[in-house]
Amino acid sequence: MMNSMLRVRQVALACTAAWALVACGGGGGGGSNAGAPNVTPSTGFSGQDASAPTATNNIATDGLNWINYRRSQIGMPVLARNGVIDTAAQGHSDYQRINNVVTHDQTTGKTGYTGARLQDRLTNAGYVFGQPNAIGEVISATSNGSGFYMAEELITAIYHRFVIFEPVFREIGAGAATTSANYSYFTADFVANSGYGTGIATGTIVTWPFNGQTQVAPNFNSDYEEPDPVPDRNEVGYPVSVHTNLTRKLTVQSFTIRAHGSNTDLATRLLAQGQDANTTTQSAAAIVPLARLASATTYDVSFTGAVDGVAVSRSWSFTTK
Repeated sequence: MMNSMLRVRQVALACTAAWALVACGGGGGGGSNAGAPNVTPSTGFSGQDASAPTATNNIATDGLNWINYRRSQIGMPVLARNGVIDTAAQGHSDYQRINNVVTHDQTTGKTGYTGARLQDRLTNAGYVFGQPNAIGEVISATSNGSGFYMAEELITAIYHRFVIFEPVFREIGAGAATTSANYSYFTADFVANSGYGTGIATGTIVTWPFNGQTQVAPNFNSDYEEPDPVPDRNEVGYPVSVHTNLTRKLTVQSFTIRAHGSNTDLATRLLAQGQDANTTTQSAAAIVPLARLASATTYDVSFTGAVDGVAVSRSWSFTTK
């Protein structure tokens, strides 16, 4: 999925416990994305369906719009753009460009410094926090100048997807900075403040890919994500995930994927709290196939588990490019 010549590097924010119920992920909806009004299967990040945004050729705007588009496809609330959050995200993209680094942390005294951590940068930009609140950040750096591309790659990168598909976030801001060599840094910051958004219905989940989705990438280069979700290999299959609201506890009993018509489940790595050290959210889980998926093939997924102890199960399918 990630072109090695582009060397996309992505970093997911480590959650900060000092902020009430701060979390890096979640997501929700009903059934196999039941409850999402008039969901049209996506034709992939480069293909446009009726609800896809039109490119503005502004990386920050296009990346933000693509994130909201993908959220809307699974029945998740879209995020309101906030100019103060934009300021924090733009300042951090500028810092990374100036210092030639991809990071969530800034160092005092370095050129472009706007705050050591995300919560500092938001506060310094003028954002006033109430309780409870939650924050998250995703970053992509690449020589591909498309905001759509950068946002889609972040959604593919599973730990970043946990942040992007947190349903109770309410606001978003984005910034981008490009070097003279056309290497771009895209930063998206997410906030729920003075209470969480409505998210999705209690006791429900949403899935990615969603039921009936087409043109799904067959592979993912896990070495390009930090932290690396599959440390012992690089090319793996496209990650499949389930999400609920961050205040809910998702437990996994069974999570499988197989080619349609096959009786054999694929070998996968489970990313869930208590199973994977880097999955810090309690409200999302994923499986990563340990080998590239076949092209132009339909895959059937089955999930059985619980949300806050209430049983939930979903079966759905998607088709690769």
